[in-house]
Amino acid sequence: MGLFLDLLVSLLGIGVVGLASSARVVKQYERGVVFRLGRVREAPRGPGLTMLVPAVDRMTKVSQQIVCMPVPAQDGITRDNVTVRVDAVVYFAVVDPVKAIVAVQDYQFAVSQVAQTSLRSIIGKSELDDLLSNRERLNEGLELMIDSPALGWGVHIDRVEIKDVALPETMKRSMSRQAEAERERRARVISADGELQASHKLAEAAATMSDTPAALQLRLLETVVEVAAEKNSTLVLPFPVELLRFLDRATGERVVDHGDAT
Repeated sequence: MGLFLDLLVSLLGIGVVGLASSARVVKQYERGVVFRLGRVREAPRGPGLTMLVPAVDRMTKVSQQIVCMPVPAQDGITRDNVTVRVDAVVYFAVVDPVKAIVAVQDYQFAVSQVAQTSLRSIIGKSELDDLLSNRERLNEGLELMIDSPALGWGVHIDRVEIKDVALPETMKRSMSRQAEAERERRARVISADGELQASHKLAEAAATMSDTPAALQLRLLETVVEVAAEKNSTLVLPFPVELLRFLDRATGERVVDHGDAT
Protein backbone atom coordinates (compact mmCIF):
# COMPACT_ATOMS: atom_id res chain seq x y z
CA MET A 1 0.00 0.00 0.00
CA GLY A 2 2.80 2.36 0.89
CA LEU A 3 4.60 1.56 -2.35
CA PHE A 4 1.45 2.32 -4.33
CA LEU A 5 1.07 5.71 -2.67
CA ASP A 6 4.70 6.56 -3.32
CA LEU A 7 4.29 5.62 -6.96
CA LEU A 8 1.11 7.68 -7.23
CA VAL A 9 2.75 10.69 -5.66
CA SER A 10 5.70 10.34 -8.02
CA LEU A 11 3.41 10.18 -11.04
CA LEU A 12 1.48 13.21 -9.86
CA GLY A 13 4.74 15.08 -9.35
CA ILE A 14 5.93 14.18 -12.83
CA GLY A 15 2.57 15.27 -14.24
CA VAL A 16 2.71 18.62 -12.45
CA VAL A 17 6.26 19.23 -13.62
CA GLY A 18 5.34 18.28 -17.17
CA LEU A 19 2.29 20.51 -17.09
CA ALA A 20 4.31 23.41 -15.75
CA SER A 21 6.99 22.95 -18.41
CA SER A 22 4.43 22.85 -21.20
CA ALA A 23 2.49 25.94 -20.09
CA ARG A 24 3.46 29.31 -21.55
CA VAL A 25 2.04 32.80 -21.09
CA VAL A 26 1.89 35.08 -24.12
CA LYS A 27 1.45 38.80 -23.41
CA GLN A 28 -1.10 41.01 -25.13
CA TYR A 29 1.43 42.64 -27.46
CA GLU A 30 3.18 39.33 -28.31
CA ARG A 31 2.57 36.38 -30.59
CA GLY A 32 4.04 32.92 -30.09
CA VAL A 33 5.56 31.10 -33.06
CA VAL A 34 5.54 27.35 -32.35
CA PHE A 35 7.97 24.88 -33.90
CA ARG A 36 6.89 21.24 -33.65
CA LEU A 37 9.80 18.90 -34.31
CA GLY A 38 11.51 21.69 -36.22
CA ARG A 39 8.53 22.52 -38.41
CA VAL A 40 6.76 25.84 -37.85
CA ARG A 41 3.06 25.88 -37.10
CA GLU A 42 1.19 28.20 -39.46
CA ALA A 43 -1.02 29.90 -36.87
CA PRO A 44 0.92 31.76 -34.15
CA ARG A 45 -0.38 31.54 -30.59
CA GLY A 46 -2.36 34.51 -29.33
CA PRO A 47 -2.14 36.28 -25.97
CA GLY A 48 -2.98 34.34 -22.81
CA LEU A 49 -2.10 30.90 -21.49
CA THR A 50 -1.06 28.36 -24.11
CA MET A 51 0.03 24.74 -23.79
CA LEU A 52 2.91 23.05 -25.60
CA VAL A 53 3.78 19.41 -26.05
CA PRO A 54 6.79 18.72 -23.81
CA ALA A 55 10.00 17.81 -25.62
CA VAL A 56 8.22 18.27 -28.95
CA ASP A 57 7.18 21.93 -29.24
CA ARG A 58 9.39 25.00 -28.98
CA MET A 59 7.88 28.49 -28.94
CA THR A 60 9.50 31.83 -29.82
CA LYS A 61 7.74 35.01 -28.75
CA VAL A 62 7.64 37.95 -31.15
CA SER A 63 6.67 41.46 -30.03
CA GLN A 64 4.28 43.38 -32.27
CA GLN A 65 4.89 46.76 -30.64
CA ILE A 66 6.14 49.64 -32.77
CA VAL A 67 9.93 49.81 -32.52
CA CYS A 68 11.71 53.18 -32.70
CA MET A 69 15.14 52.51 -34.21
CA PRO A 70 17.68 55.33 -34.69
CA VAL A 71 19.70 55.16 -37.90
CA PRO A 72 23.36 56.10 -37.36
CA ALA A 73 24.54 59.25 -39.14
CA GLN A 74 25.67 58.55 -42.68
CA ASP A 75 28.25 60.57 -44.62
CA GLY A 76 27.48 61.22 -48.25
CA ILE A 77 27.82 63.60 -51.18
CA THR A 78 24.68 65.19 -52.58
CA ARG A 79 23.90 65.47 -56.26
CA ASP A 80 25.23 69.05 -56.27
CA ASN A 81 28.56 67.87 -54.73
CA VAL A 82 28.09 68.94 -51.11
CA THR A 83 29.40 66.72 -48.31
CA VAL A 84 26.75 66.20 -45.62
CA ARG A 85 26.14 63.98 -42.61
CA VAL A 86 22.54 62.83 -42.17
CA ASP A 87 20.87 60.72 -39.50
CA ALA A 88 17.31 59.44 -39.26
CA VAL A 89 14.88 57.38 -37.20
CA VAL A 90 12.72 54.44 -38.35
CA TYR A 91 9.41 53.32 -36.82
CA PHE A 92 8.39 49.77 -37.68
CA ALA A 93 6.36 46.84 -36.33
CA VAL A 94 6.07 43.11 -37.01
CA VAL A 95 2.88 42.21 -38.87
CA ASP A 96 3.70 38.58 -39.70
CA PRO A 97 5.46 36.85 -36.76
CA VAL A 98 6.11 33.65 -38.76
CA LYS A 99 8.01 35.49 -41.52
CA ALA A 100 9.89 37.58 -38.95
CA ILE A 101 11.29 34.37 -37.43
CA VAL A 102 11.61 32.11 -40.48
CA ALA A 103 12.43 34.46 -43.38
CA VAL A 104 15.27 36.41 -41.73
CA GLN A 105 17.77 35.62 -38.99
CA ASP A 106 17.48 38.94 -37.11
CA TYR A 107 14.79 41.24 -38.47
CA GLN A 108 15.83 44.24 -36.36
CA PHE A 109 19.43 44.07 -37.59
CA ALA A 110 18.20 43.61 -41.15
CA VAL A 111 15.96 46.68 -40.94
CA SER A 112 18.84 48.70 -39.50
CA GLN A 113 21.19 47.75 -42.34
CA VAL A 114 18.71 48.42 -45.13
CA ALA A 115 17.83 51.78 -43.51
CA GLN A 116 21.49 52.83 -43.54
CA THR A 117 22.02 51.86 -47.18
CA SER A 118 18.75 53.52 -48.23
CA LEU A 119 19.71 56.71 -46.40
CA ARG A 120 23.04 56.88 -48.23
CA SER A 121 21.22 56.30 -51.52
CA ILE A 122 18.77 59.13 -50.79
CA ILE A 123 21.66 61.48 -50.00
CA GLY A 124 23.32 60.76 -53.34
CA LYS A 125 20.09 61.29 -55.31
CA SER A 126 19.07 64.55 -53.62
CA GLU A 127 20.32 68.11 -53.72
CA LEU A 128 21.22 70.13 -50.64
CA ASP A 129 18.13 72.34 -50.89
CA ASP A 130 15.91 69.25 -50.88
CA LEU A 131 17.58 67.89 -47.74
CA LEU A 132 17.05 71.20 -45.95
CA SER A 133 13.59 72.25 -47.11
CA ASN A 134 11.81 69.29 -48.73
CA ARG A 135 12.18 66.59 -46.11
CA GLU A 136 8.61 65.32 -46.33
CA ARG A 137 9.11 64.03 -49.88
CA LEU A 138 12.47 62.53 -48.94
CA ASN A 139 10.93 60.82 -45.92
CA GLU A 140 8.29 59.23 -48.13
CA GLY A 141 10.88 58.04 -50.63
CA LEU A 142 13.07 56.65 -47.86
CA GLU A 143 10.08 54.85 -46.34
CA LEU A 144 9.29 53.15 -49.67
CA MET A 145 12.89 52.07 -50.14
CA ILE A 146 13.00 50.42 -46.70
CA ASP A 147 9.49 49.00 -46.78
CA SER A 148 9.98 47.05 -50.04
CA PRO A 149 12.41 44.45 -48.65
CA ALA A 150 10.96 44.61 -45.13
CA LEU A 151 7.57 43.28 -46.28
CA GLY A 152 9.24 39.98 -47.14
CA TRP A 153 10.43 39.75 -43.54
CA GLY A 154 6.96 40.28 -42.07
CA VAL A 155 7.83 43.84 -41.01
CA HIS A 156 5.86 46.98 -41.86
CA ILE A 157 7.64 50.36 -41.88
CA ASP A 158 5.31 52.81 -40.18
CA ARG A 159 7.29 55.98 -40.89
CA VAL A 160 10.80 57.32 -41.44
CA GLU A 161 12.01 60.75 -40.35
CA ILE A 162 15.27 62.52 -41.24
CA LYS A 163 16.46 64.03 -37.96
CA ASP A 164 19.42 66.26 -38.71
CA VAL A 165 21.57 67.38 -41.63
CA ALA A 166 25.10 68.40 -40.60
CA LEU A 167 26.91 70.73 -43.02
CA PRO A 168 30.60 71.69 -43.23
CA GLU A 169 31.55 75.03 -41.68
CA THR A 170 32.52 76.49 -45.07
CA MET A 171 29.07 75.66 -46.44
CA LYS A 172 27.40 77.25 -43.41
CA ARG A 173 29.34 80.48 -43.98
CA SER A 174 28.46 80.46 -47.68
CA MET A 175 24.77 79.98 -46.91
CA SER A 176 24.92 82.79 -44.35
CA ARG A 177 26.40 85.17 -46.93
CA GLN A 178 23.79 84.08 -49.46
CA ALA A 179 20.96 84.74 -47.01
CA GLU A 180 22.41 88.16 -46.14
CA ALA A 181 22.72 89.09 -49.82
CA GLU A 182 19.12 87.97 -50.43
CA ARG A 183 17.83 90.12 -47.58
CA GLU A 184 19.80 93.13 -48.87
CA ARG A 185 18.38 92.60 -52.36
CA ARG A 186 14.83 92.53 -51.00
CA ALA A 187 15.47 95.71 -49.00
CA ARG A 188 16.74 97.51 -52.11
CA VAL A 189 13.79 96.34 -54.20
CA ILE A 190 11.33 97.53 -51.54
CA SER A 191 13.10 100.90 -51.32
CA ALA A 192 13.06 101.27 -55.10
CA ASP A 193 9.35 100.44 -55.23
CA GLY A 194 8.72 103.10 -52.59
CA GLU A 195 10.66 105.69 -54.59
CA LEU A 196 8.72 104.76 -57.74
CA GLN A 197 5.36 105.15 -56.02
CA ALA A 198 6.47 108.43 -54.45
CA SER A 199 7.55 109.77 -57.87
CA HIS A 200 4.14 108.91 -59.34
CA LYS A 201 2.38 110.74 -56.52
CA LEU A 202 4.69 113.75 -56.86
CA ALA A 203 4.04 113.87 -60.60
CA GLU A 204 0.29 113.85 -59.97
CA ALA A 205 0.68 116.62 -57.36
CA ALA A 206 2.80 118.70 -59.73
CA ALA A 207 0.20 118.35 -62.49
CA THR A 208 -2.56 119.44 -60.11
CA MET A 209 -0.58 122.45 -58.87
CA SER A 210 0.28 123.52 -62.43
CA ASP A 211 -3.44 123.76 -63.18
CA THR A 212 -4.12 125.83 -60.04
CA PRO A 213 -1.23 128.25 -59.24
CA ALA A 214 -2.86 129.25 -55.96
CA ALA A 215 -2.35 125.70 -54.66
CA LEU A 216 1.40 126.15 -55.06
CA GLN A 217 1.30 129.25 -52.92
CA LEU A 218 -0.75 127.49 -50.24
CA ARG A 219 1.71 124.62 -50.24
CA LEU A 220 4.56 127.09 -49.80
CA LEU A 221 2.85 128.65 -46.79
CA GLU A 222 2.25 125.21 -45.24
CA THR A 223 5.94 124.40 -45.69
CA VAL A 224 6.86 127.64 -43.93
CA VAL A 225 4.60 126.73 -41.03
CA GLU A 226 6.16 123.26 -40.76
CA VAL A 227 9.68 124.64 -40.80
CA ALA A 228 8.83 127.29 -38.22
CA ALA A 229 7.47 124.59 -35.91
CA GLU A 230 10.96 123.07 -35.59
CA LYS A 231 12.02 125.99 -33.31
CA ASN A 232 14.84 127.17 -35.55
CA SER A 233 16.49 130.43 -34.56
CA THR A 234 16.83 131.61 -38.15
CA LEU A 235 14.35 131.04 -40.95
CA VAL A 236 15.38 131.75 -44.53
CA LEU A 237 12.31 132.11 -46.71
CA PRO A 238 12.74 132.15 -50.49
CA PHE A 239 10.17 134.50 -51.96
CA PRO A 240 9.19 133.44 -55.45
CA VAL A 241 8.74 136.02 -58.18
CA GLU A 242 5.40 134.49 -59.11
CA LEU A 243 4.04 135.42 -55.69
CA LEU A 244 5.18 139.04 -56.16
CA ARG A 245 3.47 139.17 -59.54
CA PHE A 246 0.35 137.66 -58.03
CA LEU A 247 0.31 140.24 -55.25
CA ASP A 248 1.05 143.04 -57.78
CA ARG A 249 -1.86 142.01 -59.94
CA ALA A 250 -4.12 141.75 -56.93
CA THR A 251 -3.07 145.27 -55.74
CA GLY A 252 -3.56 146.77 -59.22
CA GLU A 253 -7.02 145.32 -59.49
CA ARG A 254 -7.94 146.81 -56.12
CA VAL A 255 -6.66 150.28 -57.18
CA VAL A 256 -8.61 150.14 -60.42
CA ASP A 257 -11.74 149.08 -58.62
CA HIS A 258 -11.31 151.96 -56.12
CA GLY A 259 -10.83 154.53 -58.94
CA ASP A 260 -13.92 153.38 -60.72
CA ALA A 261 -15.87 153.57 -57.54
CA THR A 262 -14.73 157.22 -57.08
